[in-house]
Amino acid sequence: MTAVFWIVKILTTGMGETTSDYLARTLGPVPAVGSAALLLTATLIAQARTRQYVPVVYWAAVIMVSVFGTMAADIAHVALGVPYAASTTVFAATLALAFALWRRTEGTLAVETVAGGRREAFYWCAVMATFALGTAVGDLTSATLGWGYLPSGLLFAALIALPALAHRRSGLSPVLTFWWAYVLTRPLGACFADWAGVSHERGGLDLGTGPVSLTLAIVITAAVAWLSTTKQHTSPPSTPSGP
Repeated sequence: MTAVFWIVKILTTGMGETTSDYLARTLGPVPAVGSAALLLTATLIAQARTRQYVPVVYWAAVIMVSVFGTMAADIAHVALGVPYAASTTVFAATLALAFALWRRTEGTLAVETVAGGRREAFYWCAVMATFALGTAVGDLTSATLGWGYLPSGLLFAALIALPALAHRRSGLSPVLTFWWAYVLTRPLGACFADWAGVSHERGGLDLGTGPVSLTLAIVITAAVAWLSTTKQHTSPPSTPSGP
């Protein structure tokens, strides 16, 4: 179940990247951002009203956070002209501040303690910041540094193994290593999704952002449907919400 969680998480990051690009080109930047904001609000409200972990509701919220988080990072760069290096620094500081406030207020950053209320608000603020930060980092390596999407994806695929090794071999905090890996899922999934969707001139497979988004949506839907019907993964009402 742990493996399924991380696989679906990485797939949602890729879907968020290509879906954001597709909507911006199809609807235009302003309608795309407005629509994503409305859907994000709706999914977060539905999640907040859920008193236990419901896969469909939870992953719908994650997908919309992924889409909107991507747009936030892209707006900072495209519309405001903020370099990816600068936005990476800003989003990293934002995430650090969110963690500091969460830790100081609640005493822990462990996701298994999130059971609604203020802790869940801190959780989703942190998740949003991880998506924006991961988007900026992925674009920094693939575009600004000129490494390309596939090499960047392979780099993050190697880096994401480090938190697991650090936890298993050195006993590093599971909370720290969880969030460390969580941040890295964003550039990992986004780089491979971009590589599949962008043109040959940009170093991609030129499959198109629309088809890539649809394919990822189908796979994610199948995985979440499986999670929803797997009894051993369904949390009892008395346990905290979350994966």
